[in-house]
This record gives sequence, structure tokens and C-alpha cells, in this order.
Amino acid sequence: MTPDEYCQRKAAASGSSFYYSFLFLPRDKRRAITAFYAFCREVDDAADTPGEPSVARAKLAWWRTEIANLGAGHPTHPVTRAMAPFAGPMGLDGERLNEIIDGMEMDLTHHRYADFESLRLYCHRAAGVVGQLSAQIFGFQHAQALEYAETLGLAFQLTNIIRDVGEDARRGRVYLPADELARHGLTPDDILALRDGPAFQAAMQAQYERAEALYAKALALLHRDDRRDQRAGLIMAAIYRALLEEIRLDGFPVLRARVSLTPIRKLWIAWKTWVRG
Repeated sequence: MTPDEYCQRKAAASGSSFYYSFLFLPRDKRRAITAFYAFCREVDDAADTPGEPSVARAKLAWWRTEIANLGAGHPTHPVTRAMAPFAGPMGLDGERLNEIIDGMEMDLTHHRYADFESLRLYCHRAAGVVGQLSAQIFGFQHAQALEYAETLGLAFQLTNIIRDVGEDARRGRVYLPADELARHGLTPDDILALRDGPAFQAAMQAQYERAEALYAKALALLHRDDRRDQRAGLIMAAIYRALLEEIRLDGFPVLRARVSLTPIRKLWIAWKTWVRG
């Protein structure tokens, strides 16, 4: 199996909405983003290793070494070997790749967030940096595309947090800011106990409104000259925004179920967004 084939299988097997945004890209950009996405999946899987956190830390430390190997020109893993032709030309630098690992390591120790500002740092590392590097792969003319990509990454991560509230709670994790829960008469323990009701619904509506505002802000930041190159990101935004709206329309059932879009709906949204340009 070639490094590219390994990355393709890794990306396709994830079932992520992001995979659908890659389908319409030119060959080299598709290869680069698929390899980068496979890297993100690898380090995320490493952080989610069952058992002692020390095992996950050791795996992430290995990936830091492998990033150094990539920078030195002798990567060993199929993912970094697939990334190698694009790392220099597309600016996939070690500092920001390591920052993604910083976000994965936060999941090993941070299971509560006091306020949105502390959550924002996690979102930046876990998704904002991913957005910036993805935007560099897609290409842009105006520097504000990086701010667009950072903001869009934050919106994606907040959508994931909303979608996964129940799943995260069953793992002992609460990503909803504690001070915002308190404004609705809730505590993180209420989330861990999967307590639904009017207060929870109001808290989730507030989270929805923040995420929706970030999507609108991100799209407003993208210069019209860059829309064509950034269509893959716009596909991601359209799919994730549709998912966010589906969750709201379903009444935020996220404590008991994981809302998702069907593959055919994702593909339809991707095609429509790509054609629209």
C-alpha cells in the first residue's frame, strides 16, 4: 500500500463530513489535504487511546518526533511520507503541526472549561490551526483568508461540541463553559447526569447562536477573489452548518443521540456548493 493509499483509506474510513469536501479538488491539492487530514486523524486517535493517559502521551510524543523527521526530510510513517512533497510548498510547518498535538494533549487533562476564553484556546489548537493549514493547501490571494479559516475552524469545533454533548458526558468530559451553564441554572454535573429540560435547551440555544454567528463572520471575512480556491472549505461550512441547523430543528437531542447527516445529503450539499463556486 502506498502512502497516498494509506491516507485515502484513513480519510474515507472516518466517515467525516470533511472527506466530502476533498472530492472535487485538483489532484495535488486533494493528495495534500487528504494526507494532512489523515495526520489529524492519527494524532486524534493517539489521544483517544484507552487506558492510562501516559500511553496516549507517549504516542503523541512519538508524533512530535515524526514531525521533526518530516522537517528534516526523512519521515517514516505513511502519513508523513504522503505529506512530505507538500510540507514546504504549502507551508505545513512543524510549529503548527505541533500546536495541533497541543490540542490533543489538552484532552488528556482538561475535561472542564470555566469560560469561553479558556475553551477558545482549545478550539484554536484543535480546529483553528487545522483551518489555517487547510486554507494554505487550498490557496488564497488575500491574507485575511487565514482569519476566515481560523474563525471557520472555531465554528466547526463548536458544532462538534454541540453535537457530542452526550457522548462526551459519558466519557466524563464537559466542553460547555461552566459560567454559561450557571447563567441557565446548570452545572457541569447536570451535563454528566444527562439532565435535559428547559434550562438545558436554553443553554444549547445560546451555544447554537454563537456557532451560527461565527459561520456568518467567517464567510464575511473571505474575499471574493479567494472563494474559488477555498471552495473545499465552503463545502465543509455548508455541511457543518446544515448539521448545526438539523440539531436545532430536532430540539437539541444531543444528550441521548448523535445527530448526523446522511452520506447522500452530504454529497448533495458538497456538489451544490462546488457548482455555485
